[in-house]
Amino acid sequence: MCLIVMAWRTHPEIPLLVAANRDEFHSRPTSAAHWWTDRGGILAGRDLVAGGTWLGITRSGRFAAVTNYRDPASGRTVAPSRGSLVSSFLESGASVAEGLAELRRVGADYNGFNLLFSDGERLGVYDNVRGEGRELGPGIFGLSNHLLDTPWPKVTSAKSRLHDALRQGAGAQAVLALLRDETPAPDAELPRTGVELEMERLLSSAFIRSADYGTRSSTIISIDRSRQVGFDEWSWDGAGAETGRVNWRFALQAANVQI
Repeated sequence: MCLIVMAWRTHPEIPLLVAANRDEFHSRPTSAAHWWTDRGGILAGRDLVAGGTWLGITRSGRFAAVTNYRDPASGRTVAPSRGSLVSSFLESGASVAEGLAELRRVGADYNGFNLLFSDGERLGVYDNVRGEGRELGPGIFGLSNHLLDTPWPKVTSAKSRLHDALRQGAGAQAVLALLRDETPAPDAELPRTGVELEMERLLSSAFIRSADYGTRSSTIISIDRSRQVGFDEWSWDGAGAETGRVNWRFALQAANVQI
């Protein structure tokens, strides 16, 4: 993922709302969100190269999503796939506290990442750049390719627009609109992450339209007060045109989940 905004327990009717864009090379083989048959209970898209995923949820309300930390100078050519962090947590029975402990143990093996994850009762975040993680309280959070709530323009704008969408009932089109925002940041507000200026400009918008590398999918996940889950995902091509859509609805199974 390259942009995640999340509202956690800030709205009485929608305890969880996630809006996320996955940016990737268009040539990388990918399958759209589906229920995995080989690792039961996971609803997620799948990276067909490394086998993991960037974002997913389970029938019991476990959720996880990962973003890369952009720092070209620190990348290693041989490292485990960061997508495995998402699928491993989703299929585990680990609490957030146990997940944080495991990430402290293995996090340094991976290239830079941030992981947002919930066991259905608590929400946690971990970044391996600093080797730090914590449980999060209620709030609206934003994450791109730096640390949680780093005020990059697209993160700040997406958080504000998610807040507005929640006030207006969190309709899918309003949430999708914030993910489809192609407004670039002014040069004076661009982050400096070690890529060329032209690339920094391209990556500064929430939605990235480019023939080679860009936004491949947009996903909205919600859990409402009645424990109903909505999972909507749109797939995009290099011209920014829709190439597919999936919509899943199901009820949480675990009676003890306190969403």
